[in-house]
Amino acid sequence: MRITKLGHACVRIQGDGGVVVIDPGVFTDASALVGADAVLITHEHADHVHADHLRGTDVPIWTIAAVERMLREQAPDVAARVSVVRPGDSLEVAGTAVEVVGEKHAVIHPDYDRFDNSGYVLESGGTTVYHPGDSLTAPDREVDVLLAPVSAPWLKVSEAVDFVREVAAPRSLGIHDRVYSDIGLDMVTAHMANLLPEGQVFERREPGQDL
Repeated sequence: MRITKLGHACVRIQGDGGVVVIDPGVFTDASALVGADAVLITHEHADHVHADHLRGTDVPIWTIAAVERMLREQAPDVAARVSVVRPGDSLEVAGTAVEVVGEKHAVIHPDYDRFDNSGYVLESGGTTVYHPGDSLTAPDREVDVLLAPVSAPWLKVSEAVDFVREVAAPRSLGIHDRVYSDIGLDMVTAHMANLLPEGQVFERREPGQDL
């Protein structure tokens, strides 16, 4: 499996059967979808889904009902390619096994309604990788790689560290990183190095770089 970090929360997964792109939002260049065989979207926020990017490709899209409803209203041409998934579903996407994990976005503020959000565990060639979207919901299984959110209005550094600890993947790749400056991201990396237990490694990559 080849894992490529793209803009913000977007990641490209090259499995044995094809290329799956997760969460190509407004902070991601449209070129992220070039060569994609399928798209997974975790939730409806613009930093995770951008209809104009999706119009640039004709590949199938898998996402939750809330995103399908939004696209049906705003981009019906795109919505025609959407298959709706639900928490606990298991499916095959572009030759890669996918498990749908979790149902709710992390709490931004108690006064806001909760958004729906489902993450995805992908498995190909004996390697598993988990993209949680905007949640701190751990999968009910071991994974080899966690795509770990590191900066957001709903996230403290201590929570990011604890989430990485809880998932306990041997390798974690920082994503959801456009909110912080380079200085802030260096601080996250330092805290991860100081606080993660032996056997867990946190890594950063620039857009376009592979893990």
